[in-house]
Amino acid sequence: MEVSGLPVELWQLILSYLRLPDLGRCSLVCRTWYELILSLDKTRWRQLCLGCLEHRHPNWPNQPAVEPRSWREAFKQHYLASKTWTKNTQDLESSNCLSLFRRRKGRRQLCVGVGGEFSSLRAALAAASPYDRLVLLPGVHEEQSEVLLKVPVEVVGQGKLGDVALLVSIDQHCPTARLCNVVFMPARFTSVLYKTTSGYVQFDNCNFKSGHLQIHAPGTCQVKFCTFSQSSIYLRSVALCILENCEFTGSENASVTVEGCPSSDRNWACKHLAMLAKSCTESMQEPDPADCPTAKRDGLGELLLGPVRTCEIVIGEEQSSFLSAAGAQALLGSGQEDSEFGENLQAAKEEEYPILDSNSSDSDLHSDDEEDAQAMYKLPCQGHSLSHTLADIMDSRLQSNRLHALQKDLKLKSLQQELQQDKEAQSLANSLQGCIIRQCLFRDGKGGIFIYSRGQAKLEGSIFRDLTYAVRCIQNSKVIMLRNDIHHCKASGIFLRLSAGGLIADNNIHSNSEAGVDIRKGANPLVLCNKIHSGLRSGIVVVGNGKGIIRSNQIYGNKEAGIYILYNGNPAVSGNHIFQGLAAGIAVNENGRGQITGNVICENQWGGADIRHGADPILRNNLISCGYSDGVVVGERGKGLIEGNAIYGNKGCGVWMTSSSLPHLINNQISHNSIYGVAVFCCKDDAGDYPPSQGGSENFQEEREGAGGENDPNSEEEFPAARRPISVALVELNSINHNGAAGLHVKSSEALNIIANVIHANCNGGVAVLQSSQLTRIANNSISCNSRGGVLVEAECQVELRGNGIYENSSHGIVSKGEGIITENDIIGNHRCGLQLLQAADMKVTKNRIQSFRDYGIALFDEAKGLVQENLIFQGRSKKSILRPMSNAEDCVIQNNMLLTFKKRFDTECMLINPPARPHIEGGALGSCTAAGGQSVSSITTRVDGGCHNHGSIFCTIL
Repeated sequence: MEVSGLPVELWQLILSYLRLPDLGRCSLVCRTWYELILSLDKTRWRQLCLGCLEHRHPNWPNQPAVEPRSWREAFKQHYLASKTWTKNTQDLESSNCLSLFRRRKGRRQLCVGVGGEFSSLRAALAAASPYDRLVLLPGVHEEQSEVLLKVPVEVVGQGKLGDVALLVSIDQHCPTARLCNVVFMPARFTSVLYKTTSGYVQFDNCNFKSGHLQIHAPGTCQVKFCTFSQSSIYLRSVALCILENCEFTGSENASVTVEGCPSSDRNWACKHLAMLAKSCTESMQEPDPADCPTAKRDGLGELLLGPVRTCEIVIGEEQSSFLSAAGAQALLGSGQEDSEFGENLQAAKEEEYPILDSNSSDSDLHSDDEEDAQAMYKLPCQGHSLSHTLADIMDSRLQSNRLHALQKDLKLKSLQQELQQDKEAQSLANSLQGCIIRQCLFRDGKGGIFIYSRGQAKLEGSIFRDLTYAVRCIQNSKVIMLRNDIHHCKASGIFLRLSAGGLIADNNIHSNSEAGVDIRKGANPLVLCNKIHSGLRSGIVVVGNGKGIIRSNQIYGNKEAGIYILYNGNPAVSGNHIFQGLAAGIAVNENGRGQITGNVICENQWGGADIRHGADPILRNNLISCGYSDGVVVGERGKGLIEGNAIYGNKGCGVWMTSSSLPHLINNQISHNSIYGVAVFCCKDDAGDYPPSQGGSENFQEEREGAGGENDPNSEEEFPAARRPISVALVELNSINHNGAAGLHVKSSEALNIIANVIHANCNGGVAVLQSSQLTRIANNSISCNSRGGVLVEAECQVELRGNGIYENSSHGIVSKGEGIITENDIIGNHRCGLQLLQAADMKVTKNRIQSFRDYGIALFDEAKGLVQENLIFQGRSKKSILRPMSNAEDCVIQNNMLLTFKKRFDTECMLINPPARPHIEGGALGSCTAAGGQSVSSITTRVDGGCHNHGSIFCTIL
């Protein structure tokens, strides 16, 4: 009959009454009929799939309300899986055509129970032939001793699940068997419900209560649509087994235990299970987060996150869309929204971070006449070695473009992109070994999966909730976790220890009582593209020589540090977005290390990065912005290389460090922070002063006892980097601009080197040294256009100020009340005095070039003393004294200074030529170090000899 003879709707109604074999025959008629059969997906195919007693809803138990993409495909997968147990017959390899003459085995159906042919299962098995079907009639079937299964059979319960209960312990000695629609309960003499050491067993739609299954290699199993109530599965060296669509509840220990390396001795079923696993991977539906029941109940995450704050960085008069955490709501949605994370992020609110023009400190130049007069006496000073960096800072459009480029570079990668670039991760994701667990639910028990002694497991699309822990992997074992949901665990969600490894990717890990992922004692996993959020402690913890690669994750809303590294933990942390944490973004403590590169760290309550107590990480090329406290904190005895980071728009300081720390701060962009750009204090950490991320409440006793200290030979750095050893804290080659207070604030009891930085347009002074009991060296810096003075040195501070260019600051160029050396600096165009010595200052001022437009070049007041010699002092506005000695000190020596007054404008144009305008950062006194991008940058490597006329010590002063 032609299909066109009837309407399609009528054909669909007629065909919806056909049985499965008839549907198959109709689909073979022609293409039109085939398409007609396919069109029955939501009617007849759905009815067949749900009406089969051997199966349940394809998305049970996690999403029973969500329909599969194709009911026909789901029914096909169920049907093929149910026939796996019959595929063990060996075909004749020598003559395949003989299979045409092979007689089909007749399968009998034997009924067991009241009214059946056999009264007991043992009796039926004794009479059964291979591949017979044993039907258990409704009722309770109990055996008083262990039952040996010696022939391949299929045991099926009649009626609905729960009508047939089997109190028995079965030991399988045959190559294959299948059990379906039965409730297993333990016999009185053992808790073992079923075990096999060589054959394949298949469980479909069964319930297991208060017992456990034992599968030993070369035996294997396939378990689908089963419920385990206070029951568990123990797998030992199994080459390959599959657990799909199962529910585990109320376990007293781990629900699934995997022990031992997958055996190379594979039985006949392994190749069929591998094919089945691959086909299921291709057809497996990725759940929509909007439909995920756990996503809907994640009220804690919403509570912790609160309203998402949007903010923006303003440079000059242009607003630049900037990386921040404003896309947090998008983070909770689809992968497409995740990829737009960087585009949605911005930095500090306008009212919180006021607009700063790069030349804002010049806004108080007075009348037009004064401007004309200044133009006549202005000295060109733009040709110094850091002028290109300064020009970049003053170009707001260039700044904006760079922020956009940084935003693009730090865009979060998808799992597909990661797997394309990382062959090791791709190999792990595609591996099919050990125990494969898919779309299962583990809830309300002690443990989910326990893998040990080189075991291997792969977990996909499963939910772990309300357990003590979800996954525990130890002793050189390997776990592959893809697209799982892990939440509300009473301890850590995922725990890796003792050289465990594997791949943890694209999981949603949230609301756990301890760390989302806990990596210890040599464990070395790949942690990629996960959402780790709303935890009651840290997001990821790496302790006790733990390692790992932590990449492209979203870590947000955790109560403690997003990532916490301590006790020689040494991970590689890159490409993550870490935001809106209630403590530090990344905390490195107690000799922790690690390479922390290319991350977006923003809107955290405490420091974006917090480094303390012997920690020595590499912090490179990160965006650290919009924090509610400081950008980077280097606490007591903290170390580390802090290089190439963009530290913007934080409500505290850009970088806050104690004088007892020993960091190397190089090549960073530190700007638009609410307080200081860089602050150095001499206060020490007290246990009570720790932010929540560094509190002592977490139990790391084993790691504390086992940690061998910084120089532990067993904890060599796995991710080496070229690092220049330093013995004094070093701040060099940084751009420190547009911060809310002084660019660099020093109140230190230790030596400090400040070398070759650009300190520009900060809202207070450029550099303020308020306490410096040991030498602070400030050399070859460009200090310009700050809203107050260039450099301030308070009383009793020891400084050496050498080779700096101090230009066009809104107050004095240098004010000093302390001791030290001021030599070979260019102090030009500042709005008040070029250099002021006050109170009991004792400075050696030599070989400087000084000019002030509206005030004195050098002024000495009170009891200031020292040596002012061989300076070149240029006149500013006419009728103003160039040098004003008003000091009462008898040992204040002023000699051999050159005072110049220019009457023609062209005379001033050659003033800073020999030598050219300072700073100079190339030449014999310079070494080179390699920056993160492979660029060669310069740094001072030699000390400058000199002395004060009183004590012979070396000082250098910078304000």
